[in-house]
Amino acid sequence: MAKMAIVYDIVRQEEKMLTKEASERGFEVAMLNLDHAYFNLSSKDNLPYDVALQRSISYFRSLHSTKVLEDFGVRVINSFYTTLISGNKLFTTLALEKAGVPTPKTFLAFSEEQAIKATNELGYPAVLKPVVGSWGRLVSALNDEESAKAILESRKFMHPLYQIYYVQKRISRPPRDIRSYVIGDQYVTAIYRYSPPGDWRTNTAISGRAEPCPKSKELEELSIKAAKAVNAEYIGVDFMESQNGLVVHEVNSSTEFKNTVRVTGVNIPKLIVDHIYSLIKR
Repeated sequence: MAKMAIVYDIVRQEEKMLTKEASERGFEVAMLNLDHAYFNLSSKDNLPYDVALQRSISYFRSLHSTKVLEDFGVRVINSFYTTLISGNKLFTTLALEKAGVPTPKTFLAFSEEQAIKATNELGYPAVLKPVVGSWGRLVSALNDEESAKAILESRKFMHPLYQIYYVQKRISRPPRDIRSYVIGDQYVTAIYRYSPPGDWRTNTAISGRAEPCPKSKELEELSIKAAKAVNAEYIGVDFMESQNGLVVHEVNSSTEFKNTVRVTGVNIPKLIVDHIYSLIKR
């Protein structure tokens, strides 16, 4: 019986669903809580797992624990490379641009002064995002130079990570975005995520509403292309509907999916587990 570690720090509904599907598929499941784990980096022995499913909600925890697991002989889904690239918006943008995936126009600066110059060139309205972060936290609308200066000034008093100024053109779009799911090299399904009242962000973690999104050739092709750009085994791809077509603004290697399962009826955790099973049986 193959042994799967599910790496986590908070048990969400997704981890419960994945554990159930893995057990039913015949895996021996070990729950690896990073709050209660340590690793002997001087050991020469492999760890007792055939595969690990990385589900930590922390980018830095997932990145470092994945590296340790891989170096100790465990196949991790998603890999260290995928986690590194998809968990950082700058790295993601570079990978998507290189792969020819349409993205919002984006500028990068390392000082407040240059960030203002970049945003003025980019044009208003714009959006300032932390290069690492999720659930819409610290994402700020820059509506004009005055608001940009006020928001950028506040970043000087935060962690140095927030002094990497990643600024995107704000897309004129409907009050929603699209999250699609790719498992292996197959498009699976997608949802619309609508902004909650009084907020322009669409994350369901901040009470955005989810509805099924119909499949289109453009959505399917770009979803698969984005997944390949970051070498993902499974991924959530976030789109915005611009006047010139779909643009990808983010990918998620440890994506949440409970709302997608609820509104589409697609059993995403089963498809993830089935894909992992096929990988280790090759």
